[in-house]
Amino acid sequence: MSLWNKIFSWYLSRNALPYWCILAVDSLSIVMAGMLSIYLSMGGEPLVSNFWHYLFVWTCSLPLFFVGMRVFHTYAGIFRYSSFADLMRVSWAIFLGIVLAAIAYFLLEIRFSHGFPKFRVLIITFLLANIFMWGIRIIVKYLYDTAVRDKTTQNVFIYGIQEGGIALAKSMRNENPRLYVVKGFISSKADNIGKFVLGVRVHKADETVINEMRATKSGILFVSPLVSEAFRENENLVNALTKAGIRIMMLPSAETWDGKSDLRYTRLRKVDIEDLLPRDKIEVDLAAIGKLLYNKRILITGAAGSIGSEMVHQVANFKPAELVLVDQAETPMHKVRLFMEREYPALKCWTIVGSVANPSQMEQIFKQHRPEYVFHAAAYKHVPMMEDNPAMAVQNNTYGTRVIADLAVKYGTRKFVMISTDKAVNPTNVMGCSKRISEIYCQSLDRAIQQQNVSLEKSAETPLQFKQFDGSPAITQFITTRFGNVLGSNGSVIPIFREQIRRGGPVTVTHPDIIRYFMLIPEACQLVLEAGTMGKGGEIFVFDMGKPVRIADLAQRMIDLSGAKNVMIQFTGLRDGEKLYEEVLTDDEHTKPTLHPKIKIASVREYPYELALRNEEELYQLSFTYNDMKIVAKMKEIVPEYKSHQSRYETLD
Repeated sequence: MSLWNKIFSWYLSRNALPYWCILAVDSLSIVMAGMLSIYLSMGGEPLVSNFWHYLFVWTCSLPLFFVGMRVFHTYAGIFRYSSFADLMRVSWAIFLGIVLAAIAYFLLEIRFSHGFPKFRVLIITFLLANIFMWGIRIIVKYLYDTAVRDKTTQNVFIYGIQEGGIALAKSMRNENPRLYVVKGFISSKADNIGKFVLGVRVHKADETVINEMRATKSGILFVSPLVSEAFRENENLVNALTKAGIRIMMLPSAETWDGKSDLRYTRLRKVDIEDLLPRDKIEVDLAAIGKLLYNKRILITGAAGSIGSEMVHQVANFKPAELVLVDQAETPMHKVRLFMEREYPALKCWTIVGSVANPSQMEQIFKQHRPEYVFHAAAYKHVPMMEDNPAMAVQNNTYGTRVIADLAVKYGTRKFVMISTDKAVNPTNVMGCSKRISEIYCQSLDRAIQQQNVSLEKSAETPLQFKQFDGSPAITQFITTRFGNVLGSNGSVIPIFREQIRRGGPVTVTHPDIIRYFMLIPEACQLVLEAGTMGKGGEIFVFDMGKPVRIADLAQRMIDLSGAKNVMIQFTGLRDGEKLYEEVLTDDEHTKPTLHPKIKIASVREYPYELALRNEEELYQLSFTYNDMKIVAKMKEIVPEYKSHQSRYETLD
């Protein structure tokens, strides 16, 4: 493209018209600054008598200032989005123009007045030109910010300042059309309170800020990701905001921000209840987990459930050699299949519909795939259902675990990680007891294998009770993980409450004082993987679940967050087998620490393998009588600490 064509296509085009207008205004500002500097330096009489001469000198000087504007790209930005960096470029452009003008005046011996020092006029011109050109940009930006507001523009507050809050505010200001206007910041730091940031006041992080938000008609609070934990911990403020109907926008729980990259307010979403529950951030050793699982054959049972499906997602990220997924729920399993085909098309993955209580099918799977690591998440978990169906709890939870555990030994699995529950701690219901019996079997099997292998080291003639299909000694390590309720899992209170609120209520809570410990599904699965990495065999790992949550408070907060009106909470009474307070898993008197602060090892009564096996076999055979009382009586015999609560089985205690 020729120089003429370039000039014509851009500098003389319609798109360039606004830039010519700005250039004209800036030129006028420079000339006015120069003329005013002469007036301030010499008075009105010299200026009037030599007006046209000075005007001619400053007009002829403009090309020198244009050089500075070109060098520092003062027109590269958009006027209405001017920032401090843009204003600094303007100052540098004026400074360069002044320097060039000084050189030109010296070379051409241009004088403003006889004996008057030229540099003083230039310095004053520099200062005045900055004031004029900065002022024009600030006024234009203010007028634009005011003009672009319409009926859809909403006033907002931002929680956090330096910790990403300013970045959020700037991203809002640069939007076109402008959706939000920042009316205030909230900070927990005392030295920030009362100060102004980006032209708005910083308020204290307590309930009094609600009045300020109402006064400015601000119905939304954006929370900077770097202070989200501090925000969750401020329960009084969170409760006040939700009760006032103020919408809270946060980064989703599964996402993080590095504190450096561009942070746009559009990344924040309206909070779910999971985002507001106080909890500590959980860190895991991803490198160690990756080293353990990379290029390995991995089996996950219960792969279509809440925990199992998240385990699938997290394990797949570590690029195993192949992933074998088993679940008896066909439709959810089909969803897992589609997910894997879409998200991990290069990964070898088998989605198998089957029951862990089907030994012939499970053996075929082990024989074909020879999994090196097994994550056993398959279980019936709903307490009221298992209270009414103890035979199925035994056949699926206890016998199913024994089937998978025995096959893991037979086919040389390195590690078998069983996912248990806090309800196995001093169980009060059938489900919890069935999981405790499964724990007993896995732990006793691990101890027996370890004892056998120690004996082998001492004597090669030791008979092999536990061996692989090829006759070699068993090598499997059995690890158990216990944790409480996971937020949003199938059948948990949050989806139930959400549906009840959608229908207009009532929201049903069993007891006003019932409390539970909660953890996010991804966090629970990360700790399972971490425990699997650190486990050496025989441990029952328990997770620190953080602070307990009163279920009635949880329900009320969900109602407030939804914006629903006249939704009541109804107390229905404790269900069969339900505890008012869950046991604290990480009680220092009953646990030992590990290298991870959130994971401890439970100190539990151990059983010899022969007794654990005999108990399991007798219980399994008894389950086919479908005599609930006899089955539960046997479970209580195996686990003496099992004391029924709110249940017909209390008569057996």
